[in-house]
Amino acid sequence: MSVTQQQVLDALSRVASPRGVPLTNANVLSAISVTDGKVFFSINVDATEARAWESVRAQAEAAVRAIPGVSTAMIALTAERKPGAPQAPPAAHRHSHGVQPASAHRSPQGAASPMSKQAEIPGVAAVIAVASGKGGVGKSTTALNLALGLRDLGLRVGLLDADIYGPSVPRLTGIHEKPQLNDDRKMIPIMRFGLSIMSIGFLVEEDTAMIWRGPMVMSAITQMLRDVAWGTLDILVVDMPPGTGDAQLTLAQNVPLKGAVIISTPQDLSLIDARRGLAMFKKVNVPVLGIVENMSYFQCPECGTRSDIFGHGGARHEAERLGVPFLGEIPLHMSIRTTSDEGNPVVASEPDGPHAAIYRAIGTKVRDRLQGAIAAA
Repeated sequence: MSVTQQQVLDALSRVASPRGVPLTNANVLSAISVTDGKVFFSINVDATEARAWESVRAQAEAAVRAIPGVSTAMIALTAERKPGAPQAPPAAHRHSHGVQPASAHRSPQGAASPMSKQAEIPGVAAVIAVASGKGGVGKSTTALNLALGLRDLGLRVGLLDADIYGPSVPRLTGIHEKPQLNDDRKMIPIMRFGLSIMSIGFLVEEDTAMIWRGPMVMSAITQMLRDVAWGTLDILVVDMPPGTGDAQLTLAQNVPLKGAVIISTPQDLSLIDARRGLAMFKKVNVPVLGIVENMSYFQCPECGTRSDIFGHGGARHEAERLGVPFLGEIPLHMSIRTTSDEGNPVVASEPDGPHAAIYRAIGTKVRDRLQGAIAAA
């Protein structure tokens, strides 16, 4: 059954706002996106009223999920502070999907810290972020092949594509199907290459522009962490959006990250952004597992000649300077690019090749750094 926008509006009209008027008449709804049973929209209110609206957001989500044919409902509460108004905590940070604050996370003044909503994902021993300070450095390709390298070490591995604005994992894995829901209304990850995989790209068309406010991004990432039936995993690899914004902060606030892997190219411009990423994770007390130098050098597929197109060794020197591990160098090579474009990553398609060996070696260093967390779980 095809869900229509009018059905969504009819359901929302039966939800009352804190002012007592139907939600559809409260002038707070964004444009409503309905695609293949997946409903996305936000409720935009003033930050000073956000606390009163959280229960309304929950009622709206329940009402939409109850519509026959709706498979996914992603509803964010977007709170903006008017100039001169007292500052209130972002509403999306309070939307914790049942996560209870931990009293141990307190600021020196006694107020709950942003990390107070951290809670383990049931069944997942360790969550790690693969991040970069800027786009275009091959982060998603590295995240996928790193996950496959960890799989080859005998670990149970999941991959979450949290790059909301530009999800690449559907193309890199060749996955075009939509996730199903289990009896608990949680999305079931799609299995491919022995990995449990979830991406926002599975829920929207490839050419859809994700024009979302920051709080809606945070809500989407929270749902993909909490509303997915991950099962039992040793490691969940999270492919982060580039930069140091809402998505990174949301992940650090929602789950106790066991570490972050920073991807950079050798050139100075990329290293400047990598430093920002390192500083951000350290500021939120996430251990940096190390730096990977991607596109470290170009190796001609015909003659094997090596050329340092972007310079060489910059990430290694930066890791030494900052006192973090250097995890390895990945070349700029035709086979890595072609296998990625074909949806058949190089570690899976050429498991005995030199590039798969590089990713497995990086995976070994990551595993060794996480050994205590995995063993404890």
